Amino acid sequence: MKNNDQPATIATKSKRNKYTSQFKEQALERAKQDGVPKAAKDLGIAQAMLYSWQAKSRQTGQPFEEQKLQQAEIARLKRENARLEEEVAFLKKAAAYFAKQPR
Repeated sequence: MKNNDQPATIATKSKRNKYTSQFKEQALERAKQDGVPKAAKDLGIAQAMLYSWQAKSRQTGQPFEEQKLQQAEIARLKRENARLEEEVAFLKKAAAYFAKQPR
């Protein structure tokens, strides 16, 4: 038997919206013209989000598109660095192994 005294709770995950860098740039431009509260209301986003985009834009001094490109390049370089470190470790082990082998 089910207990009907307690409401059923369903754990739902709220979907997080992802905005394009172009949208962010346009939203910031609109916020400059109309003010953050009005721009946020018109675009249907939280004022805090616009303020955080403004802060991020001021902090880096770059458009969001350039930031994304830089982040992608950094991620690629980190992956390549990790791969090269693995190769170096392997070559060190191989060199040590062959140094021990009698000729």
